[in-house]
Amino acid sequence: MPISDYLASLRRSVGHDLVLVPGVAGLVVDGQGRLLLQQRSDTGTWGLPGGTVDPGEPPARTVVREVHEETGLVVRPHRLAGVIGPHHIVYPNSDVVEVTSSAFVCSVLGGRLEALDGESSALRFVSLDDVPVSPFLEVYPLADLLHGTGSAWFAWDESWLPAVDPPHGAVPG
Repeated sequence: MPISDYLASLRRSVGHDLVLVPGVAGLVVDGQGRLLLQQRSDTGTWGLPGGTVDPGEPPARTVVREVHEETGLVVRPHRLAGVIGPHHIVYPNSDVVEVTSSAFVCSVLGGRLEALDGESSALRFVSLDDVPVSPFLEVYPLADLLHGTGSAWFAWDESWLPAVDPPHGAVPG
């Protein structure tokens, strides 16, 4: 898989050690409400089209670029659906990354469904009932992301809060 010049430069300094990277994922839906999935050519697993944000690149622009490179489609992001991560990945060459992705719901404006950059071995639109089991999809609450309204979805666990004393006069709940 090709990596950006920025990440290649960083890898020359850190080797295969952990690198934190911002990423994007495209929740691309067709006119029938089906979700576009990409079969990754490096692992054979199914996932969402997307990739890493280049320095100075807004995430919404990244999703347009990455979806086009991987699927041949031109998309328009309509809303930030959620922030997903961290997702720990060890690549076949032993590079280790931890990705936190901005997931965008996108519609297709044009293009032709075809893998342009070699990162996809297959592409297909599926209903949520037909999404295959895949480690690259398990981290995404797809139904919540696609059908959520209002604020963007993000993981939350009350256990993340530090222990604090209640404000003076407050009764613990």
